[in-house]
Order: sequence, then C-alpha cells, then structure tokens
Amino acid sequence: MAAGYEDMQKLVKDNLDTAVKSAGVVSKGFQAIAAEATDYSKKSVEDSTKYFEKLLGAKSLDAVIEVQTEFMKKSYEDAVGQATKFTELYMDIAKEWAKPYEGLTAKFTK
Repeated sequence: MAAGYEDMQKLVKDNLDTAVKSAGVVSKGFQAIAAEATDYSKKSVEDSTKYFEKLLGAKSLDAVIEVQTEFMKKSYEDAVGQATKFTELYMDIAKEWAKPYEGLTAKFTK
C-alpha cells in the first residue's frame, strides 16, 4: 500500500515538474514573439516614414506611382517574411513545449 502511495506522489511530482518546464518554455517563446513583433513594428514605422518623405518629394505622377509601387512591393515582401518568422517561432514553441512530456509519455507506454 505504501509503495502505491509513493508511486502516486512521484507521478504527481513528475507531472508538476513537467508542467512547470513547459510553462517556462511557452513564456520564453512568447517573449521572443513579442520582441520580434516590436522590432517589426519599429521597422514598419521607419519604412512608412521614408515612404511618405519620398512621396512628398515626387515631382511627377510617374514618380508617385513608382514610389507607391516600390513601397507596396517591399511591404508585401516584409509581411510575408515576418509571417514566416512568426510561424517558425510558434513551431519552435510547440516543439519545445512537447519535449518535457516525451519522457512522461514513455513512462505510461511501457
């Protein structure tokens, strides 16, 4: 009877330790995502400022269209690149989050 109780205590402790590790991984991952979002936002504001400066300096309709086209193309490429980075970050979080549970799962499948 005592052995069963000790096994149950160990199981609960292992589960708690695993949950704490996973929470730490998720927390660090979301901090990285927040930092990446902040950097992207700063860059976006800088790019928009440069765009408006170029737009105001355009001397003809053709120049305005060229500035707008360049800005839209660059904005699209940046957004796609950023979406890819975010996807990679989320995938890394998911992989790292699952690692502590791998050992725990192995105990139950034996």
